[in-house]
Amino acid sequence: MIRRVALGDRDAFEAVCHHIAAPVFGTVRSVVRDRCQSEEVTQEILLEVWRSASRFDAGRGSAMAWLMMIAHRRAVDRVRSEQRSAERELRAASAMIPYDDVAETVEASLDRERVRRCLGSLTELQRQAVTLAYYQGYTYRQVAGLLGVAAGTVNTRMRDGLIRLRDCLELGR
Repeated sequence: MIRRVALGDRDAFEAVCHHIAAPVFGTVRSVVRDRCQSEEVTQEILLEVWRSASRFDAGRGSAMAWLMMIAHRRAVDRVRSEQRSAERELRAASAMIPYDDVAETVEASLDRERVRRCLGSLTELQRQAVTLAYYQGYTYRQVAGLLGVAAGTVNTRMRDGLIRLRDCLELGR
């Protein structure tokens, strides 16, 4: 029958397909696992049989063995192709997004502007205390000495100032 298929005999091809479709599908399905892909691969194999029947050599084995070899190779090729595709997608998805200096600079600038605006909303003593402590690194006692006020007053002004800053920065987001 394969020799007749090689000569372009459509009836012979139909008979071969009828005879081999189920075993070919079973072989493919055992490798590929996915039913839809197995059906696609089986169809590709049947087309290959139509196109390459002239390459069949009865001296090397039976027609069924030749067909099962084609089926197994095609199924393995499909699995490998799917694995490579999945690996490419995974690499593409996990590729790091390049660092964007411009965006980082703009964001930092906006943050600084928000902090300046919120510092401007504090009383003079709160602003001075927060600036000395957080921007110049002084302790509460040192801030009290620099401002000439009691340490308890600096504590209260700092706490009140930080609460106002937090609220202002949260509103600005």
